[in-house]
Amino acid sequence: MVSRPRRIAIVTRSLRLVPALMLVALMGCGGGDHGSRGSSGLGDPYFPKAGNGGYDVSHYALDLAYDPASRHLTGTATITARATQDLSAFDLDLTGLTVDAITVEGEGARWSRDGQELTVRPPRELDESETFEVRVRYSGTPRTITDPDGSEEGWLPTSRGALALGEPTGSMAWFPGNHHPSDKASYDIAVTVPKGLRAVSNGELTGERTSKGRTTFTWRGAEPMASHVATVAIGEYEIRRSTAGDVPVYTAVAPSEGESGESVDELSDVMEWAEYNFGPYPFSSTGVIIARAGDSEYALETQNRPVFPGDPDTELLVHEIAHQWFGNSVTPESWRDMWLNEGFATYAEWLWEEDQGGDSAQKTFEALYDSDDADLWAFPPAEPTGAGHISDRPVYDRGAMVVHKIRQKVGDDAFYDLVQGWTAARRHGNASTDDFTEYVEKQAPDEDFGRIWEDWLYGEGKPDRP
Repeated sequence: MVSRPRRIAIVTRSLRLVPALMLVALMGCGGGDHGSRGSSGLGDPYFPKAGNGGYDVSHYALDLAYDPASRHLTGTATITARATQDLSAFDLDLTGLTVDAITVEGEGARWSRDGQELTVRPPRELDESETFEVRVRYSGTPRTITDPDGSEEGWLPTSRGALALGEPTGSMAWFPGNHHPSDKASYDIAVTVPKGLRAVSNGELTGERTSKGRTTFTWRGAEPMASHVATVAIGEYEIRRSTAGDVPVYTAVAPSEGESGESVDELSDVMEWAEYNFGPYPFSSTGVIIARAGDSEYALETQNRPVFPGDPDTELLVHEIAHQWFGNSVTPESWRDMWLNEGFATYAEWLWEEDQGGDSAQKTFEALYDSDDADLWAFPPAEPTGAGHISDRPVYDRGAMVVHKIRQKVGDDAFYDLVQGWTAARRHGNASTDDFTEYVEKQAPDEDFGRIWEDWLYGEGKPDRP
């Protein structure tokens, strides 16, 4: 995810909650529902209103235009989805912004607003298994969302543009959707900005066209992506293109960071190392977005092109690149499963240090265990104590300690086979903690992992000396 005690290195990032009290805005004709309505929320243990029931999104086509001077955004979101039940109404997550019109299958639809819930009532009931298209036209000044720990996400205005960061709930500030990690989709994102600025997003740049003083950049992300790792970066970016092995690299660097930009040179080495350890890279391109220092308070593993506020050190680069396997390709089923992202990305830092001739992962493990940091043992990594803590130290460092205990148990050869098998088995999908523990036990049936799960993954307090 995002945020992280080391995101890390910059600021610990806890989870984000959209403010609970928001004005109810009624739009369209209103009216009651007849038949079956999809649920307004998926019941996530930390963000119960995130996402929505009754349908599964397969594709987002976003057409955005942004004026940095007025901070005004206009957008059209065309969403292709499949109904998982009969639907007389369904919800989309959207906070702030004014909805101008909605169509379902090309026909005008009624809608209403209640907090982050945009309820859409199609002109006819949608049948279970039916594929349908909903189009939402909207506009306004996108919100910056403040999390319980004070960190910010959503739409972040910058000196010459903006930066859109979504983990865990910020994406609803700039486009309507089914904003929960369990519903992944492909994306086409077009962004129009004043000439002289660039708009960088996920996937591959498929077009760049200037007309009447404005430039439109079009991006395509064909691989499934959770909405919280979608991004748009608008500004005066310098573009650098290269390759990492056979993978195209597209990197955007803010001018103020251009003289450093050392991470751009390191990216190829980090990618080669990560593929050797974690398996084939799961996306069709890579790169980084190096925004100006101060544009955000943390780095974020936005899909195939992570965002950094200023040039990152190697440790942070390794962390966010590792997330392309752990978090982006293999995405948590719910926000309770964050340790599967952060524990593995943190352990990647340990492995990198070990492989570069620094401290071994065992030494790093022992130093953490012997430290007097009570925060490390505040809660089990698989059971954070609330939405404001899913990015706290136990999720990162104690999560990495769980991974190390597995490595100790099975040995190095079996460990790397297990890790690469896991990223292959769940490639472009979702996984829960139970999925992972069951997978580990199946891959090493002669080993007993009971104490690791009981003491390190779910246990309260500091385990006995390992």
